[in-house]
Amino acid sequence: MTTLCLLQFGDTLPSIGHYGKRFDPMGGIDFIQICLNNCAQCKKMFGDYFQGQTCAESCLKFKGKAIPDCEDIGSIAPFLNALE
Repeated sequence: MTTLCLLQFGDTLPSIGHYGKRFDPMGGIDFIQICLNNCAQCKKMFGDYFQGQTCAESCLKFKGKAIPDCEDIGSIAPFLNALE
């Protein structure tokens, strides 16, 4: 005997419109949170040479579209302080 299961997706799926941020509902990925986590990681790695606050503000401003990678100088260059 074969059982047929029908799924109804009416109001059960969350609307991404109310999130106000970049979110992939299929993969469950919150790009802003990833961006913020990477800013925190870079701050731990580079200390006073990294502008963590500015990095976090850019995550929010651009909704996680430019995620910093601590090992990619191009992605973190705007947040680095000059050596004194």
